[in-house]
This record gives sequence, structure tokens and C-alpha cells, in this order.
Amino acid sequence: MNNIQKIAGVAALFEAVIYISAFIFFGACWDYPVSAGDIQKLSYLIHHQSILSIVNFVMYVAFGLFLAILVIAIHQRMKTKAPLLSQTATVFGIIWVGLVIASGMIANVGLAAVIDLSAQNPQQAMTLLMVINTIVEAFGGGNEIVGGLWVLLLSVAGLKAIELPKWLHYFGLLIGTVGVLTIYPAEILTEIFGLSQIVWFSWLGMAMLVNLNSE
Repeated sequence: MNNIQKIAGVAALFEAVIYISAFIFFGACWDYPVSAGDIQKLSYLIHHQSILSIVNFVMYVAFGLFLAILVIAIHQRMKTKAPLLSQTATVFGIIWVGLVIASGMIANVGLAAVIDLSAQNPQQAMTLLMVINTIVEAFGGGNEIVGGLWVLLLSVAGLKAIELPKWLHYFGLLIGTVGVLTIYPAEILTEIFGLSQIVWFSWLGMAMLVNLNSE
């Protein structure tokens, strides 16, 4: 039991690091020519396919794997004192894991398909890229309803089970609510959820490790 809790605490910290890395990469390193023509856009993707594939893998697949560990560990921690809430939260947590990992696989397979098609028909390649991006956004970034529900239910369960810091769970209630509100297509809500998750995952990881050491 202690081993999985320790691993999950570290996994939570890695989640925060992945969020930070993604913000840095797309904010400071990724210079996609949004206003350029189709040929220039496709050329940029071709020259940056490797790095973008790695980023997609880390941002989605690796994030999902760490998340899976965290979902299982927190369920084990709370299932005795808040069984129904913990089980319900875990359902949404597992669904989120699947959606995030699927997003990464679709993004990378789709990127390869777009680049292959670009040699024959650049216009169709750009249309395919729009479709791929729409699917990825729908699954793993454009809305955060499933992740928000996991955080929200987990925080309610945590308050009932008296597990981990109380203010962490109050913060989780706020974050979870913002995540659910991303059903409304406003980019600011998604950004707030993502930035808040950095703090929440960091706090959760440290709390799990500190709490484990004090037991």
C-alpha cells in the first residue's frame, strides 16, 4: 500500500512537470506559421514532425500513464471511508486516462498521415489536419469535463474521508468546477484549468509523499 502511494505521489509531480513543459514548449518554442499558406504550414510540420511527435507522446500518452497510477492509488486511499464517491470518481478518472492516451495516439498517427498526404494533395492534407486537430481537441484539450468531474468528485470524497489536506480538496472543488464549465467553448476556462492543475498536481504529490512519511 505504501509503495503505490509513494509512486503515485511522484506520478502527480510528473503530471505537473508535463503541464509546465507543454506550456513552455507551445508558448516559447513552437512557432507554427498560423497566417502562412498551406504549403508553408505543411513544410513546418514536416520539418518538426519528430519533436512534435515526442511532445504529443509526453503530453498525452505519458501523462495518461502517470494519471492511471494516480487514479488507482487515490481510490485505494479513499475507498474505505468514502466508497461510493471514490468509485464514482475512479470511473471518470479511468475514462480521462483513456481519452488522454487516445488523443496522443490520434495526434501522432494523424500527423504522419497528413505529412504523407501532403506530397500528393496539400489541400486535402490541410483538411485532414483540421479533422485530426478537432478530434484531439474534443478528446484531450478542447474541453476538460471528464477531468473536471474526476477532480471534483475526488475532492468531495477527500473531504468526507478526511484524507490529505483539507484546503487541497477545497482547491480541487474549484478546479473541478472550472473543468466542468469548459463545456462552454471559452479558451480562458481551459487555460485556467490547465494552469490550476499545475498547482493541484504539485500540491497533491507533495501531500501524498509527506503524509506517507508521517504515517
